[in-house]
Amino acid sequence: MLDLLSWAALMAGCFFCVVGGIGLLRFPDFYTRTHAASITDTLGAGLVLFGLAMQSDGDVLVLAKLFFVGAFLFLTSPTSGHALAKAAYAEGVKHTDPGEEAS
Repeated sequence: MLDLLSWAALMAGCFFCVVGGIGLLRFPDFYTRTHAASITDTLGAGLVLFGLAMQSDGDVLVLAKLFFVGAFLFLTSPTSGHALAKAAYAEGVKHTDPGEEAS
């Protein structure tokens, strides 16, 4: 049962990472692309790390490494997305209105 749950978490994490990649291609402007990448990447990586933690069979060293990687990702991914959006806004990157075509 634990094996099935860990594979479900791994597959869900891969799904969210792929959806984030598709969002990078499909969304119209920089701000929505940044949002799609930071949200889905954080969730996808978290699920992958959770699935890997269940596969570790209780090895404390592996769990500690996965915890530190997860903590690093959960702190840096949203922060970098925010910093990119703030820098783009400061440089004057325009937001596309929903009715307009992206250039």
